[in-house]
Amino acid sequence: MLMRGGTSKGAYFLAEDLPADPAERDDLLLRVMGSPDPRQIDGLGGAHPLTSKVAVVSASADPEADVDYLFLQVAVDRPEVTDRQNCGNILAGTGPFAVERGLVAAGAGETSVRIRMLNTGELAIATFPTPGGRVDYSGTAEISGVPGTAAPVVIEFPQGSSPLLPTGRIRDVIAGTEVTCVDNGMPVVLIPAAALDVTGYEAPKDLEEDLSLAERLREIRLEAGKLMGLGDVEGTTVPKLSLLAPPTDGGAVMTRTFIPVRCHTSIGVLGAASVAAGLLLPGGVGEDIAEIPVQTEVSAQSDRIRIEHPSGFLDIETSVAPGSGDAAPVVPRTAVVRTARKIFDGTVFPRPAATAPTPAPVRPLGGNDGSAAR
Repeated sequence: MLMRGGTSKGAYFLAEDLPADPAERDDLLLRVMGSPDPRQIDGLGGAHPLTSKVAVVSASADPEADVDYLFLQVAVDRPEVTDRQNCGNILAGTGPFAVERGLVAAGAGETSVRIRMLNTGELAIATFPTPGGRVDYSGTAEISGVPGTAAPVVIEFPQGSSPLLPTGRIRDVIAGTEVTCVDNGMPVVLIPAAALDVTGYEAPKDLEEDLSLAERLREIRLEAGKLMGLGDVEGTTVPKLSLLAPPTDGGAVMTRTFIPVRCHTSIGVLGAASVAAGLLLPGGVGEDIAEIPVQTEVSAQSDRIRIEHPSGFLDIETSVAPGSGDAAPVVPRTAVVRTARKIFDGTVFPRPAATAPTPAPVRPLGGNDGSAAR
């Protein structure tokens, strides 16, 4: 099933319809998406990281979850499939897909699906309308970066197990630049745009073409990866790097996010959740940049944080509470409203395998040669 989830688009599969061996699975997915090729002309991919994504979904054995969701990022121009990051946008389509495929029974008016995100082990709860026991994708919810309106998908993230401050510090100096490293569902490095001699309001394409900026970002990312406990991140897409600038349209902050070389035309859900939490940290690099709404509680900061990005904004509901004793701050709750839509449900015919006499084994659905994958 091809679905738009938030501001991304991807192919959603039942785990049982893909090879169990990860290497065989990844080889098949490269052929399904048309990688490696800058245009992905021979597959489903849309020639951009945001449209070259895959969700693998199955019933969960975890008593706290209904389904398991594995996110896979399929590279566009190189033969690489990675599970080293999560994706909150593709997550938005996982609950509706689970109902569509019969993994979860639909409720009479709305349905909540408990999702275990296998990339991180964390949980999420997606709630969406199912009038008459069927998923309804139509609605009036709008999200920036997507034309028109659709039914809302409310995603709530309980407190995660990862430390909010992976380096143990609110500020670090990395490659001569002050940053804040934060993980509220996605490892992110917050960087004042001015510290890199840019405004933070440039078009993504212009930032991508700035070779001097690219080299500085690469240096920061590689060093930050080690400090955040991620090891050598040369060949991965985490941590994300988010440049911060003062807001321009009533939000808390303007962002430009790199994934890791391409500049996001909006911002990822989990990346935005980490940015929002980072802005609430006293002493963080965003403290003198962001315009945070007036808080109403003394013991915890809690409010809706509007994150501005190149194509609009994303609202995050989150809070940061002090840890007990000398413990680091914690994030009790994060929630976001996304939308999702089913685009196509059918049979995909991957290009033939280059090194095997027959395609990777999948359950035949469309053709009689066993080469189709659902």
